Amino acid sequence: MFAQLCVDVLALSGLLYYGGGSTNPFISLFLLPLVIAAATLPQRYTWGMASLTAACYSALMFYYRPLPHNHHDHNSAFSTHVMGMWLGFFISAVVVAYFVTQMAQAVRSRDKMLARVRENILRNERIVALGIQAAGAAHEMGTPLSTMAVVIGELQHDLAENQTGLRDSLAILDEQVRGCKRILDKILSHAQDSGDITLQAVDSLMTEVLDEWQLLRPTAKYQYSSVETGRAGRLCSSSHTGKPDEVWSAQLNVDTTLRAALMNLLNNAADASPQGIEIVSRCDATHFTLTIVDHGAGLSEEVARQAGSAFFTTKSAGRGLGLFLANATIERLGGTVRLSNNPHGGASTELALPLAGARA
Repeated sequence: MFAQLCVDVLALSGLLYYGGGSTNPFISLFLLPLVIAAATLPQRYTWGMASLTAACYSALMFYYRPLPHNHHDHNSAFSTHVMGMWLGFFISAVVVAYFVTQMAQAVRSRDKMLARVRENILRNERIVALGIQAAGAAHEMGTPLSTMAVVIGELQHDLAENQTGLRDSLAILDEQVRGCKRILDKILSHAQDSGDITLQAVDSLMTEVLDEWQLLRPTAKYQYSSVETGRAGRLCSSSHTGKPDEVWSAQLNVDTTLRAALMNLLNNAADASPQGIEIVSRCDATHFTLTIVDHGAGLSEEVARQAGSAFFTTKSAGRGLGLFLANATIERLGGTVRLSNNPHGGASTELALPLAGARA
């Protein structure tokens, strides 16, 4: 586009050269490509077009073939008129280049904002639809889970005392069924107040999340470490494979969906790295950061670019929405989720959330 406009300006300059130069009444046509550039091209191209048209206009004031006249005396009044035309064009070029460029940038910014709003609306509609389906599924799954719990209890009662292996398996199955029922009870009990936000200490949140996640995935292996730098610069740290130590006083704004978002991120990492994952939580004066490192195959460029989209997943149909839901939840709470590849293989998921009462 810019190259074509430059060709047009040079062609117009050639025509005006043989038509009287700056004395030609069509000299103002130089404004046309400038307006087009200002409305459609970035700012640097607009100012480049303004410089080109101004240079061509200036050159035509001195280098041109004059139009035939009945008299050949160019008095000072006519020279003043030509100089005024040049000055008027120069001022018009600057005004057009500035104001039209600002208008075009405003329009482009508005279009980008509208695109983001439309994307957020589509994402929120998808979340609402998933919430409705989850509530319906919670109601429907309550009955079969209760039946399974009754059957497990009867089997445990009827088993012989020497069948310890089968009893242990039934105990694990019973624990998993009870865990599923607890999750469904949470979904139903918080269906009306899911938007309520409460304050919770970081260590308490991590303890609850890791306990519940370990209950749902007892075979998952992980190593947890935590670091906190307080407002005065005090450093507290712990490194272990179990629960977080009671060392944090920082608090987060937490709702019922945040725990599910954290467990979704943990599940994704555990799925990619069955041999184990590393969980590192950091807390400074303003933000809580959770880094989950897996040792899987890493992320392709397409996955890294589209991960978290409502319509993209590498899993089978009907699955793979965990990262999308986690992204939506974290962004709603003012945080971010970022995925990246590790230098020595595997991928890292970094979650950042502002602390309650923190100032930017």
